[in-house]
Amino acid sequence: MGKTVGIIGAGAWGTALASALAREGNDVVLWARNERVADEINRGHTNSRYLPGFPLAESLRATTDCAEAAGGKEFVLVASPSLYLASTVAQLRAVPSVQDGRACIGALTKGFVDSPDGPKLILETMEALLPRCYEKNLVYIAGPSHAEEVATGKLTGLVAASENPKNSIRFRELLCVKGIMAYSSFDVVGVQICAAAKNVIAVVFGSLDALSETSAFFGDNAASFLLAGGLNEIQTLGFALGATHPETFTSIAGVGDLDVTCRSKYGRNRRFGRDLILRGVLSRFSGIDDLIARIGELGYLPEGVVACKFIRQIADRRRLRLPICDGLYRILNKEITPGDFLQQVASAL
Repeated sequence: MGKTVGIIGAGAWGTALASALAREGNDVVLWARNERVADEINRGHTNSRYLPGFPLAESLRATTDCAEAAGGKEFVLVASPSLYLASTVAQLRAVPSVQDGRACIGALTKGFVDSPDGPKLILETMEALLPRCYEKNLVYIAGPSHAEEVATGKLTGLVAASENPKNSIRFRELLCVKGIMAYSSFDVVGVQICAAAKNVIAVVFGSLDALSETSAFFGDNAASFLLAGGLNEIQTLGFALGATHPETFTSIAGVGDLDVTCRSKYGRNRRFGRDLILRGVLSRFSGIDDLIARIGELGYLPEGVVACKFIRQIADRRRLRLPICDGLYRILNKEITPGDFLQQVASAL
């Protein structure tokens, strides 16, 4: 028997997963900020703004009313970008089935969220905003899962991580639809760090990819070198923040998600890295803060830009050596060029 599901956020990933769940007979309502997006999903069963070219399940419904999408649902999945996570989750507090803890809540958002005490992880941020009954009961979902392939039913692996084993299993069972294999994890911190930090490495990887088209110095060997070095930095960051399982970094949440984010043609962070080289997109921004404030001007959202700033803050506080992440920060802050950095990092790794 199908489940009732509310997905909060009609970006590419939220839309693709909503459609995949709806095709399996679940009653799915998708919340969109934009009324045109919601109308198009309801009338044409497409989302040309965020997932163009992919037909959606006809049973999928969309709304601009967050309470309607989440109210009375057995499962609620938050798919808002990290920049808007706090304001989005705050809207859920007024939903009766959230107030009393009936809804099982999961997060698809990748990255960190700013706070007066420094960068916070996604679930940490959500716990502070939701009723206390959700403390240690939220579920974080990640894995190598580009929306474009999920939308067409191509094989995808996901991890549902939670400190509550029952909730992890509930989401794992919900997500095991056609084309998706889901697994449970108790390493909530490790899975969140993998999902956030891999976007930073993917930006650098995209820059390297673009440079390799014109430079005899960079090739496939350098790409794998960078991938391995990036995984080391993700693991260093993860253990510093409380990751509990080494295998998190060598499984689909770690190396799997990192590899697809760096290499896939669908990756927005990889695309941004290439745009740094091929289109000179930094020329209109004064530095990383200006870039984040005006990131909508890019026409797409590379989460690695925001995560890069927060990882720099965490690394400074904890005295972590993360040369790739630090290098991207300096690139985006216009302190160094991508080409110079990549040659420097090759000798530092």
